[in-house]
Amino acid sequence: MSSPVTAPLTIQDAEVLINAARRAAEAAGVDVSVTVLDAGGHLLAFRRDDRAVLISGETSTRKAYTALQLNAPTADLVDLVKPDGPFHTLPTALDRPLLFIAGGLPVHRDGRLIGAIGAGGGTPEQDHGFAATALGTLA
Repeated sequence: MSSPVTAPLTIQDAEVLINAARRAAEAAGVDVSVTVLDAGGHLLAFRRDDRAVLISGETSTRKAYTALQLNAPTADLVDLVKPDGPFHTLPTALDRPLLFIAGGLPVHRDGRLIGAIGAGGGTPEQDHGFAATALGTLA
């Protein structure tokens, strides 16, 4: 018996995700960069906003990668990353490692992991909201 085939994340899907996240951010008055990775962790699409925080492009990519690798929203991981916690990390000026700040979400289709989206440039809570709004638009 063969397993059902799940359609991969396409460039068209990535464009839908990026545009939805961009619109949500613009509505909130925030400039963000958005990264979409495929299931293999390869860059599928990227929108860099030069008006956003200087490192927002790198941040969105790291958030997407983390969400993909751990198959979990990065917002759910923030509290697990502390000294002597389940994830070993070095402290940062933000008291949280940049890699795990909220804003990365795995993308599933038919119950299977097919990629991830990351948003960076707003507060962690805003970035998470922009990514979640975008994910809600993906058919």
